[in-house]
Order: sequence, then C-alpha cells, then structure tokens
Amino acid sequence: MVRHGGGRGWHGRVLAAALGVTAVAAATSVWTAQADPAGGRHARPGVSAHPATPAAGAQGSARTAVPQSIVHASDRGPRGVNITIDDGPDPVWTPQVLQVLRDNGVKATFCMVGPQAQAHPDLVKAVVAAGHRLCDHTVSHDTGMDHKAQSYQSQQITDAERMITEASGGVRPVYYRAPGGAFTPYSRALAASHGMRPLGWNVDSKDFERPGTAAIVATVQQEVSNGPTILFHDAGGDRSQTVAALRQVLPWLKQQGYSFGFPAVR
Repeated sequence: MVRHGGGRGWHGRVLAAALGVTAVAAATSVWTAQADPAGGRHARPGVSAHPATPAAGAQGSARTAVPQSIVHASDRGPRGVNITIDDGPDPVWTPQVLQVLRDNGVKATFCMVGPQAQAHPDLVKAVVAAGHRLCDHTVSHDTGMDHKAQSYQSQQITDAERMITEASGGVRPVYYRAPGGAFTPYSRALAASHGMRPLGWNVDSKDFERPGTAAIVATVQQEVSNGPTILFHDAGGDRSQTVAALRQVLPWLKQQGYSFGFPAVR
C-alpha cells in the first residue's frame, strides 16, 4: 500500500485537534503513548514479531473477533466493488458525497477520523441512517503510527472507535483502516479483537491530490481491474473534484457490470 501524499498541513491540524480531544477525555482514556525516540525506520518500539494479544477485558472485546488479515475483497463477489470514503465527516463535502451515493443507489464505507466524527455527530448519524458502514480511521491520521509504540497505536484506534460509536448513537465501526496503510501486526490484532476488520484498498483514486476530475475518473477506470476496493476522500480540503468524479464513476462502474457492496468482514 502506498502512503497518502500531500495534505500534511491538514493532517497536522487534525493532530492538534486530536491532542485537545484526548486531553479533555483524559478521565476515561489516559494517553500513555510515546513516539519512537529514535525516529528510525528499522527499530519499531512496541512492535514485535509476536505482538501481544489484547486483553480479554479490553474495551469492545464483547464484539466477535474478526480475521486480522487486511481485507480487499467485496462481499458481492468477483464483480463487486467497494466504495470507501476517508478522513471525514466534513460539513461541506460529506453531505454532497451522501447525495451522489443516494442518487446512484450505492452504499459505501466511511472511514472516519475520531475528532471529525465527534465534531459532527449529525453527519455520522446521517451516514448510518443511509445504510452505509463505519470504519475507524484513528484519532490523528498519523501515517507514521506504524513506527510508534503499541500504547500509542492502541490509543489511536480505541479512542477513535469510542468517538465514532458515541457520535453515531451506538453504532460501532465495522472496519479499521490505518492512515496511509500504516498497519502493524499489533494494530491489526487489536482492531480485529474489537470486531473491526483491517481494511486496505486496491485503487487509490488520487483524489486527495486534486489532479482534476478527469484524472480521478481515468485512474479508477484504468485501475479497477487491480481489485474491488476504491479509495476516495470527503475531507482534508476542497473535495469538489471527488464529488464530480463520483458522479461519473458510479454510473460507469454500473455500465461495466459491477455491483456495489461492502468489504468482506470474514
């Protein structure tokens, strides 16, 4: 998987907001994470060849565990595609994305950043009410979290899960997507123990880079044969190109004989 390019400034603002949220929530979730002091790519503190299994009494452990492997497949079979929408919800762009999905009769998976969900619970509830699925996309959207301690990874995943669940009115995320694909054996095991299947992607539409609507559409058309899970964004800046591209891509996929489903949970 590739790391997301660009948008670092926005991710920095998300991180700053997330730190504030974590401080407010300190009574229920203590920040014990420490970044890799060496900052190295080779030594990964807290990540071992045999990651610790999350404790049986951990938050969310009442949920049925799911496989730890990163899923790409669609529950609609070989001609199924999964539309996934990352980084929201956003008060400007998420409603527009929801409208395009509604107009085309398509259900999607929304990978939400915890503080964004907490700030816009009405949008989280609207996503759920429309029949879409929720995905945990961490608290801070830290694309380097695979180089951080297990305690930090745990805080990022479980705090976001709590924020999204509370914002939705009690509907929990079905999946966990690591920012930029920064999965670790530990983060996959932890998410799976909370009933969240690790979620990858096959087609990066590159919409985050705002290359133009035509370029986004062309990328999807050229790369959909790589696999069923397609990555778009509904936050992190001007997403008008994404909305316009979805208006073209969704009917085109139908014309090619694809059906729309969700990533396979098991």
